Amino acid sequence: MIQTIWAWLSEPTNWSGPGGITAQTLEHLRLSFIALVVAALIAVPIGLYVGHTGRGRVVLVNVVSAFRAIPSLGVLLLAALLLLPRLRGELAFELPSLIVLVLLGVPPILAGVYAGIGQVDPAARDAARGMGMTGWQRLWRVEVPIALPLIFSGLRSSMLQIIATATIAAVVGLGGLGRFLIDGQANRAYDEMAGGALLVALLALVVDMLLGLLQRAVVSPGLADDERKVS
Repeated sequence: MIQTIWAWLSEPTNWSGPGGITAQTLEHLRLSFIALVVAALIAVPIGLYVGHTGRGRVVLVNVVSAFRAIPSLGVLLLAALLLLPRLRGELAFELPSLIVLVLLGVPPILAGVYAGIGQVDPAARDAARGMGMTGWQRLWRVEVPIALPLIFSGLRSSMLQIIATATIAAVVGLGGLGRFLIDGQANRAYDEMAGGALLVALLALVVDMLLGLLQRAVVSPGLADDERKVS
């Protein structure tokens, strides 16, 4: 089986063309990053507000738990049925997929931001307050820099889930690496199915590594050391 998978991956014709591995990988990344950005735009402000003010903690925990229990394929098919009659073109298929990916991407980011802000030492907050900082200044100058390790952890976890789940976009006819899983199953080409699954796993690892490098460049070394000690 390993030899047949390698033969499929090493075949040059499988990498070229609009339906090749290169094009489908780029499409998979496009969908994943759009979903991550939208999820972050939703989750980061909410997480900052709840972590900074302490309001809505119970609601936040319940929402995160509920979002994590969402059946991805069921929501995708339901969204497609509801939106297909109202939209035209590729957007009619892409929007349902993005809705599912965003719903899955929000909880890890939300939890990371909230936990990061919540674990800031109260002494640091008191010191900032004693220096005359406003609530907004304390948030952006003190709390967010200290919370960056956990915020990045939430973003990385979200991205891994999005990349893994983006394969279901092929169910409604979109591209991405899920195409190899769906088409391989339809044609009983198990080497294509296994190769596609391997590509998804490798893509997730590579993207996570790149985000880890970005985290190392942005986060203060002292905060990174503290995060490793806690973990």
